Amino acid sequence: MLYAILCYHNEDVVGSWSKEQDAAVMRKLAVVQDKLKKQGRLGPVARLLPTTAATTLRKENPPLIVDGPFAETKEQLLGFYLIDCKNLEEALETAQELGEANPGGSYEIRPVGVFNSGEALT
Repeated sequence: MLYAILCYHNEDVVGSWSKEQDAAVMRKLAVVQDKLKKQGRLGPVARLLPTTAATTLRKENPPLIVDGPFAETKEQLLGFYLIDCKNLEEALETAQELGEANPGGSYEIRPVGVFNSGEALT
């Protein structure tokens, strides 16, 4: 089953990291990602741009388009992993490995229902 691991953290904290600090975190995460890739379990991984670049479509009548994220919270959605896991327990173990590589914030783990596999963008 596919699981989404949604990565939340304080955007101001992450945004204040030096290039060296950010690169160090990314190297640690790459170790976990490489392991998952070798196991054939790693799907798309995305790092989202800051919420200041976001636009929200509020599904009202008529629709309303606003700058920024939908809700103001302490932690913002900064990215996600799509990972093939046998069950929730394995998804939690994977999230814990990612958390050891990148402490702080939180991970939300959700099963994913695939409705249209689509095609990779180039």
